Amino acid sequence: MRIIGIDPGLAIVGYAVLDKNNEENILFASGSIQTDKSKPDSKRLYEIECDMQTIIDKYKPDCASIEKLFYFKNQKTIIPVAEARGVIMSVLERNSIPIFEFTPIEVKQVVTGYGRATKNEVAKIVEMSVKYKKLPKLDDTVDSIAIALCFSRGGIIREKINA
Repeated sequence: MRIIGIDPGLAIVGYAVLDKNNEENILFASGSIQTDKSKPDSKRLYEIECDMQTIIDKYKPDCASIEKLFYFKNQKTIIPVAEARGVIMSVLERNSIPIFEFTPIEVKQVVTGYGRATKNEVAKIVEMSVKYKKLPKLDDTVDSIAIALCFSRGGIIREKINA
């Protein structure tokens, strides 16, 4: 099964393509879509849409695991992140890719066993959990790997999907 994990944002969209074979998780590809802050939001959203379509065409995921908007400390970013998330979900839907949403707390709980884990704790578990030469340095990309792992590891979640 090929899972694309997505950490949505307007400035940076992190993505990770994870291949799950039995109990093994292999990080097939990862990266980010980074938009220019000097451009209007409409152009940035369109860039995210086009780049996400290219990623879908290239890697052909079976399903998508995306971070759900749950709570934001910075109220200035919630609307642009929601808009980017909407564009991403539209691309996934257009390509008939099943979408599974997880809050940051759910991702941390499934990946580390503790819903309030720090970014460093999540990164360490991600590094131990996927087979890949070297993890990316960008937090958004590491987060996208954790989001993909959340779906991969979520046995109860997978059972609901298959029901």
